Amino acid sequence: MLSLLSVAALTPKKHTVKLIDEQIDEVPFDEDCDLVGITMMTATAPRAYELCDVFRARGIPVVAGGFHVTLNPGEAQNHADSVVLGPAGGAWEQVLNDVERGVLKQRYYGNPECEIPLPLPKHLLKKSAYVSVNTTYATLGCTNNCSFCSVTSFYKGKRYRREIRYIVEELKSFREKFFMFIDDNLTQDRDYILELLNEIAALKKKWVTQASIEIADDPELLRAMRRAGCAGVFIGLESFSEAALCSQNKKIKSPLFYKEAIRKIHQQGIFVEAGLIFGFDTDQAVVFSSTLRVLQDIGIDAMQASILTPLPGTVLFEQMRDRIVDSDWEHYDYKHAVFEPVHMTREELMAGLQWINKKFYSPWNILARLIRWLRTPSGFLNARFPLLLNIAYWGRQYKFNVRGYDPVRARSARIPRNRLDAAFQYR
Repeated sequence: MLSLLSVAALTPKKHTVKLIDEQIDEVPFDEDCDLVGITMMTATAPRAYELCDVFRARGIPVVAGGFHVTLNPGEAQNHADSVVLGPAGGAWEQVLNDVERGVLKQRYYGNPECEIPLPLPKHLLKKSAYVSVNTTYATLGCTNNCSFCSVTSFYKGKRYRREIRYIVEELKSFREKFFMFIDDNLTQDRDYILELLNEIAALKKKWVTQASIEIADDPELLRAMRRAGCAGVFIGLESFSEAALCSQNKKIKSPLFYKEAIRKIHQQGIFVEAGLIFGFDTDQAVVFSSTLRVLQDIGIDAMQASILTPLPGTVLFEQMRDRIVDSDWEHYDYKHAVFEPVHMTREELMAGLQWINKKFYSPWNILARLIRWLRTPSGFLNARFPLLLNIAYWGRQYKFNVRGYDPVRARSARIPRNRLDAAFQYR
């Protein structure tokens, strides 16, 4: 929601803005309008291009932006009258002025340091359709150099920080107690984040964010996060294989460190969601069952698993270009294998991903985690957050009838082909 709201906030009051989120809204193809702006990620690019073509056929100028457009501007320009590269700030205002004067340029460049006007026009969203519309950010970008990450490519390895007073002002405007920092790595600038945490502690709000596992090494920072209301962190562990992490230029701690790190974070009443990636060249078919055991052993509270995906515009895409066998951008959704893995088939990789999701989010495993949360020091204070998150993930597995199978057992049992086919109904 934040990207659409930011563009709307940058729009002068004299214009009328309507936001359409196709996940919950119908696209008003026949509506009379002067300009259409579309933001997209790689997996949504084909659909976004269809929309571009429809509106352009009606003679309405279309401006495209977002991660996929920024990293693949030439392709996007085949479908849009103009593209915005980078964030919208510093570019959208120029776009509107040029449209009014009839001199729309083909490319505009955003400025990551541009402050978005407050308050954001949340009345333009259907609030009931979202878990929360209270999202904000303190920083943009990340200084890590992970080869699979589009954030590194989008911000060119740089990091930008907002003035703390703007963040505090925005948080005070949130009526609800819960909000989300959408930063890719909130805690990367220690002095800055400590100052921010000190400023927002008095607001008595609860929040979640993304952070690095290194926060476990910093007791002062962890205590400051707890006092400021942090209820949970998403941490990109990616893999429990040091060889796999090193192959992606990811700065790592040994996976042997994780169990103690998670314990320290739990001591502050903060739950941990792990981001995991499968499909590294070092991954054998046993990686799914072994990863499940490690997740349970080290006490991970929630998991977001995906398949290694070489997004166009990233370093990984160039490294894997010769191995990519699927160029349908819709399949670049982290659930499809678009390249040939080394130690398993594409079908096994996709089925294994489904299998570990179903196993981790089984009702019995969720119940076991709930009991553990309630026994964790201070964990009972925030137990509702990981519980709701787990129920949401379970609901997704149930809704889409996620099945999958363990590739190791499938190989040994030689299960019938018709059962294998059923494993790929989930999209």
